Amino acid sequence: MKQINENEQLYSKTLEELWELFPIILTAHQAYWADWFDEERQNLEHRLPADEIVRISHIGSTAVEGIWAKPIIDILLEVEVNCKISEIKKNILDAGYLLMSETEKRISFNKGYTLHGFAERVFHLHLRFEGDNEELYFRDYLKTHFDVAREYERLKLSLCKSYRHDRDGYTDKKTCFVMKYTEIGKSIYKGRY
Repeated sequence: MKQINENEQLYSKTLEELWELFPIILTAHQAYWADWFDEERQNLEHRLPADEIVRISHIGSTAVEGIWAKPIIDILLEVEVNCKISEIKKNILDAGYLLMSETEKRISFNKGYTLHGFAERVFHLHLRFEGDNEELYFRDYLKTHFDVAREYERLKLSLCKSYRHDRDGYTDKKTCFVMKYTEIGKSIYKGRY
């Protein structure tokens, strides 16, 4: 019951209040981020219908060794196109996630957001249908082109202070960079996923 009450209180906050409570913070890469992802992947595999899961992937900057990142583990969960998405959504919510946003083809969740700020472990889960996975190409490109990964790190560090309490602004300022190297990655790794 406490968790439901806390979730309701978080949902009632304005965007500005949430950005104040959950600022953009970047930290040096931590080797344990991969372990956190693996533990959460196993947790999700245990809770979700195995025949509907296509792939569970670690995405975002925490998946790229050696660069600074927000200490939030981004997870891409791809499911079969004809799956029972409402059942998967319920199972994810039952696993302690909060619903962040929902469209017909994409649902985003988070875990580790509390009324007192971030918990020790924070996750963003992106539920998508199979093939909606451009983040994998961006991640792979950064992993194999460390000079570009460092450039991305410098961009994020330059934006961090100005957009500390404006997540949308921070994300918008990175979009051109991300799109450019996602497209390059898709052309290089065509058919990988």
